[in-house]
Amino acid sequence: MTADLNLATLSTEARNPRTTKIDQLPTLEMLTVINEEDQTVPQAVAKELPQIARAVDEIAARFEKGGRLFYIGAGTSGRLGVLDASECPPTFSVPPTLVQGLIAGGDSALRKSSEKSEDSREQGAADLLAAGFGANGAPDTLVGIAASGRTPYVVGAMEQSKKMGLLTVSLTCVTGSKMAAIADVAIAPVTGPEVVTGSTRLKAGTATKLVLNMLSTGVMIRTGAVYGNLMVNVQATNEKLVDRAQRIIVEATGVDRAVAAKLLEEAGSVKVAIAMQKLGLDRAAAEARLKVAGGSLARALA
Repeated sequence: MTADLNLATLSTEARNPRTTKIDQLPTLEMLTVINEEDQTVPQAVAKELPQIARAVDEIAARFEKGGRLFYIGAGTSGRLGVLDASECPPTFSVPPTLVQGLIAGGDSALRKSSEKSEDSREQGAADLLAAGFGANGAPDTLVGIAASGRTPYVVGAMEQSKKMGLLTVSLTCVTGSKMAAIADVAIAPVTGPEVVTGSTRLKAGTATKLVLNMLSTGVMIRTGAVYGNLMVNVQATNEKLVDRAQRIIVEATGVDRAVAAKLLEEAGSVKVAIAMQKLGLDRAAAEARLKVAGGSLARALA
């Protein structure tokens, strides 16, 4: 056991006085208790909105200069980071390299626990560099994720990021953590003791998911992947998404469904289709207009 390991002092490891007899409750009452505990999570996240906003703005500014976003974590935290990263390409039509999720133990740890992998600072730093973080001077961002705020694998990666002078963000569920001390921006929704003592896949996991939703969605909105509240960068790669793409074009332009389908086929993307219709341009001219506008449909239409 390492000298700095004292998990008993962490609020995420404390015993929850409201759930000490949860195993004796009828199922509906048990689930009511869990639900009541879950309702405290958005309140904890709300207190961190200023820091989340700062992170979104800092990351978006780096995206505009060719930077990327990397998440790193172990166990539940790592899986949530990989999940958020993997949703960005189909939702916002960005390359899979733009938002990347790294997990201790590698991709196999997504399905099979690799708990020992989280204990190596060196491996965290090595995995980050192996993924190309900061390569060729890219202004990349690292978000280290750990409910406890002290996972060695994540700490090592954050120390590496900091040493490289790149934006380093911590996402924890405790205050005054080792990770927060390293970070340029520290996000810490304090979710407190879990329903099942120490099971941070519960409230802490929910808080982490909410914050990651805000980070990736906020950055994509700031960088032009959303028009109004429409997902104009969506990739129409299956029947459901073709249907969604056509409905977005209808909403944005006022054309009927048949015209929207024709526009989507001609344009090859929702954003180009909307620009073609609203500006009266052909595909090439609409694409050129969007390129000048940095991919922002709002700027292109203005």
